[in-house]
Amino acid sequence: MKIKLTLLSYAVMLGLSSCHKEIKPEKGGIDIISNVYFEASKGLDQTQSFHISKMSYSQDQLIEIIPDRSFPEINRQIYFIRDSLCYPLGTERKTVLFSELVLKQKPLLVWQKKEGSVFSKEWIPNYRNRRKLSDTVLFGKQYKRFEINSPWNYTRFYIYPTDTILPYSLYRHAEQDYRGRLERIDSYNKKNDIFVTLQLIPRKNWDEAARELFEFNRFVTRTKNE
Repeated sequence: MKIKLTLLSYAVMLGLSSCHKEIKPEKGGIDIISNVYFEASKGLDQTQSFHISKMSYSQDQLIEIIPDRSFPEINRQIYFIRDSLCYPLGTERKTVLFSELVLKQKPLLVWQKKEGSVFSKEWIPNYRNRRKLSDTVLFGKQYKRFEINSPWNYTRFYIYPTDTILPYSLYRHAEQDYRGRLERIDSYNKKNDIFVTLQLIPRKNWDEAARELFEFNRFVTRTKNE
């Protein structure tokens, strides 16, 4: 009888786990945008916006374009990212073979990259002391929320419930816990009176520069195989 109950429990657990299947889209894009509000307690008039990163992906391959902060229309750097490794491509690259790049150029670990999107294995500071908040609707989407309050910072996190997992995430461990995608972080620095919003905005299309790189590699690969 004990063996039957054990097998039944295992079958139930297996059935529950199989109901949650993560979906990885084949292509798309991600924008990382931040708004900084100075002297926030006096109002939100003193503000500055930053387009931190423009990422485009094709399955497990990422092209990251880092705009210049002073002149967003100018690229500060372009990276090719795959398997936790990144390769700088300069500011304007339209033709480069990824297969040759990974053989000839020494890569940099994404954890060591100093600009653009932040890749981190670390957990959210004080994550275990978080407090659940009620769900909310923001920009037409419903979000799960939690907050972390410390003597120095007050931070709210917004997670969009979805099975679609992007190749980049702000904090993957939180997404796994809440079964969704962390798309916004609002943080208030109590000492410096600065309020910062960080947004992850998914999109369906590639950036133009990334499209040229992906299509060039697809064309060369197809030509070689013919």
